[in-house]
Amino acid sequence: MVLFFLLGLLLVAIFIGLVSGLIGLLVMLLVAGFVGWLADLLVPGQLPYGWLGAIVAGLLGAVIGTLLIGHVGPTVAGIPFVPALLGAVIVAFAANLLLRNTTRRRY
Repeated sequence: MVLFFLLGLLLVAIFIGLVSGLIGLLVMLLVAGFVGWLADLLVPGQLPYGWLGAIVAGLLGAVIGTLLIGHVGPTVAGIPFVPALLGAVIVAFAANLLLRNTTRRRY
């Protein structure tokens, strides 16, 4: 009986760990999307792929910004906000420059 109780307790602990890890991942993606959306507002033009492009810009921006200026400012869900915004603006400018020349115009 005690063995079943300990096994059940272990399964509940594993479940709680998995759920909290997934919630942390979702919050991180939400913050990255918000940072990418802010960068999209600051840069003229639009990021490709909508909200998915904003999330990618936020995540790449966090990496690039942290490499450039380090961990400055508050960290929200594992993403340093100020470097992520700076890096996301750089990613949005690069996306606009690269994708502006590759689109075809219809006459």
